[in-house]
Amino acid sequence: MRSILHLDLDTFFVSVERLIDSRLNGLPILVGGTGDRGVVSAASYESRAFGAHSGMPMKMARQLCPEAIVIKGNASTYTKHSKAVTDILKEEVPLLEKASIDEFYADLTGMDKYVGCYKFASEMRTKIIKETGLPISFGLSANKTVSKVATGEAKPNNQIKIDLGYEKPFLAPLSIKKIPSVGAKTFQTLCHLGIKKVSTVQQMPIEMMESVFGKHGKSIWLKSNGIDNSELVEYHERKSISSERTFGKDTTDVHKLKTIIRAMAENLAFQLRNGQKLTSCISVKIRYSDFNTHSKQCKIGYTSADHNLIDKVLELFDKLYSKRLLIRLVGVRFSGLVSGNYQMSLFESTQRTADLYQAMDLIRNKYGSRSVFRASTFGARKIGGVGNPFNGEPPIVLAHRTA
Repeated sequence: MRSILHLDLDTFFVSVERLIDSRLNGLPILVGGTGDRGVVSAASYESRAFGAHSGMPMKMARQLCPEAIVIKGNASTYTKHSKAVTDILKEEVPLLEKASIDEFYADLTGMDKYVGCYKFASEMRTKIIKETGLPISFGLSANKTVSKVATGEAKPNNQIKIDLGYEKPFLAPLSIKKIPSVGAKTFQTLCHLGIKKVSTVQQMPIEMMESVFGKHGKSIWLKSNGIDNSELVEYHERKSISSERTFGKDTTDVHKLKTIIRAMAENLAFQLRNGQKLTSCISVKIRYSDFNTHSKQCKIGYTSADHNLIDKVLELFDKLYSKRLLIRLVGVRFSGLVSGNYQMSLFESTQRTADLYQAMDLIRNKYGSRSVFRASTFGARKIGGVGNPFNGEPPIVLAHRTA
């Protein structure tokens, strides 16, 4: 029998802000873009009571909860506190998966031989709260799905164990939207079919769900019945991503050079967002025709937004480039990577910007990384890789290309 633990830091961004300033305790808090066109990244339980929630336009959230205190948020601060929790877990558990900046899975299978898994998890939760000051909840069961749902039921700042054989009765009375992977559109379709509770899916034949939703329907049926054999993806932090281009003929064509490095930065930013990563350090490299190689780097606030990264890359290139020398190779590298999605890096940006990046990335994932691009990168050949470079798969090694 497996013992899978799911842990989730409660209203993480809000909790960190309250840790920094205790005067915020008990008050309605919204974290995100502070302008009317900004996006809510996190909402405290007090503001949720008025209908505010993450992903909502800040203007709407303010209308629903006029008393809310709006905080811009700081990705690097949140990352620091997330790392403190991660470090404790890495010391305590044999196998850890970091699902996001505030969510973790741990495989405690076999630990019952030495100490009860629930007792161990309880003591570890107490240690995290004591050493970090952050509220955290957990669910413990035989698989990832049931444990994740259990954590949601345990919140706020609590814990729950679902014993083997009790998975179906536990899930049955819950709303079907609490099953992981049931998004807003799927939930709407299920409601149109008269399916609102998990118990209804449990009573249906798997073939019926599969005929309506395909493989996704089968997955929903299995999860609704408390069946999930998925393994944990062990936590590894990738340090950097980069892109280089060697020219077939050495060049001093500044327009061509800037077009290439813009395209590199744009593609690397896309890869960051796909992997839900942010960068805090940018490097630009130039290799001249005599093989002398020079590079410059700069620290920035955590981001995965093209418009921030491209400007910095061009600024570094201008500082680095000596116009009298022929260039053989250019490269761009993003390092200092942390977990976090583009919403985190857009605290100062607008809903329109967030929607634009999301729409562009959907098109790229469907039709290829250069299916949509900035006009300023027109003329650059296919740059870099596609997909998610942070999912544990080995990188695709492309044949050496020249431009």
